[in-house]
Amino acid sequence: MALPPLPSLPLSLPAAALALAALAAFLLVLICVIAHVTAKTMPHEDAECRKGSAPNLHDPATRELSVVVPSYNEENRLPLMMDEALDYLEKRQVAKEYCKKYGSDKVRVISLEKNRGKGGAVRTGVFSSRGKTILMADADGATKFADIEKVEEGLKNLQPWPEGMAISCGSRAHLEKDSIAKRSYFRTLLMYGFHFLVWFLCVKEIRDTQCGFKLLTRQAALQTFSNLHIERWAFDVELLYIAQRLKIPIAEVAVNWTEIEGSKLVPFWSWLQMGRDLLFIRLRYMTGAWKLEAKKCN
Repeated sequence: MALPPLPSLPLSLPAAALALAALAAFLLVLICVIAHVTAKTMPHEDAECRKGSAPNLHDPATRELSVVVPSYNEENRLPLMMDEALDYLEKRQVAKEYCKKYGSDKVRVISLEKNRGKGGAVRTGVFSSRGKTILMADADGATKFADIEKVEEGLKNLQPWPEGMAISCGSRAHLEKDSIAKRSYFRTLLMYGFHFLVWFLCVKEIRDTQCGFKLLTRQAALQTFSNLHIERWAFDVELLYIAQRLKIPIAEVAVNWTEIEGSKLVPFWSWLQMGRDLLFIRLRYMTGAWKLEAKKCN
């Protein structure tokens, strides 16, 4: 008895492969279009920086160092960090007490009308800075403030600075093995996935882009933050991506770091949002939705 013939496949393997390639190309084009259409325009100088006689990043420096500390609901962790930072700076005769006692010449508080994310807060603070160098430091005090000497040394080692521009990044990369031992497998997987996306899409030469302890020369801060678009957690990546595109020299310096409870980062959703932002950073610069513009100091 003869067997019935097998039904023929609707598509041959080459045709199926071609159809999948066409679908993938269509999805890639669609993502590029979405990234381009939803891109924000070039950020303008923050309104908070223009109020009254507030200092401006475009003006010449009037202080040796400015420290920018973004904070949101940090009433428990910020005082410890401020005490430690000001105690250290007092020994260097830069500051002594909080702004209520000694006035805004030593410590100034800039309040945003709405929550603009960590990147938006740092950008506003940077544009109001008066220092020749500008330090970004997290409110939790996870990195001891005395480690400013390490990033300062990293900055000096980059001299001569092209057009006065250089960045020194604090790094926790040397602590990675210890941190993996304390993390769950899921968080470790997220971390490796994020690091791969950073390397693949944006920044290839810096192992730890997310450490909040970064020191910039005034001119480097002007050029990078004037072009910054991302206002959430991934702003550090865009900052360094811009710096690499502008050929600003970057040093990565090992710093001490201790995990402090109370982080606002929600592991899964925050990492998902950052992954989306990384993809859009690359696509929006690639498609011309975002362009780099050179800025000049007054």
